[in-house]
Amino acid sequence: MTQREQPPTGATAPVYSDRPVAFRGPESLGGLLLILAGIAAAISLLPEWLRDRDASGWTLVRDEFEDFGSMFEAGGWRPLAVVLGGGVLLVLGILLWLPARTHRFLGLVALVVSGIVTAAVLALLADAGWDVAGVAPGFWCAVAVAALGLLGSLKALLTGPRYPR
Repeated sequence: MTQREQPPTGATAPVYSDRPVAFRGPESLGGLLLILAGIAAAISLLPEWLRDRDASGWTLVRDEFEDFGSMFEAGGWRPLAVVLGGGVLLVLGILLWLPARTHRFLGLVALVVSGIVTAAVLALLADAGWDVAGVAPGFWCAVAVAALGLLGSLKALLTGPRYPR
């Protein structure tokens, strides 16, 4: 055996795995649903939310930011939860479009935010006496934020890694 044919001393063999490697890709549908939830939250600022209160969503949010200290006493956290939660869902939806092996952590965060938005929407509906005739179009946008947020977060949370065939 010549000097060239001998294996080098002290070298280690690379570690190979027979398991397939997960693809890194976007979570398109979950991201789209969360982005739509954020857009619905922005749209909810324009129309009125409740028929008995002549105030747009922007007015409700602005009033609660001005009276931030007593917001939890008067129940003013609900419009803020919907609008700010929609903004967070929009950012999470954009992050879901970034390539990753899984998006389960972002899906879990989006599920928590969507749960808070859903609680706010149900509290608003309870304030209206569970009568859907007492709500205005802004409230239906808030319902869309909750529904789209829940669907998008569940899609991201339940979709596992993709492997080559």
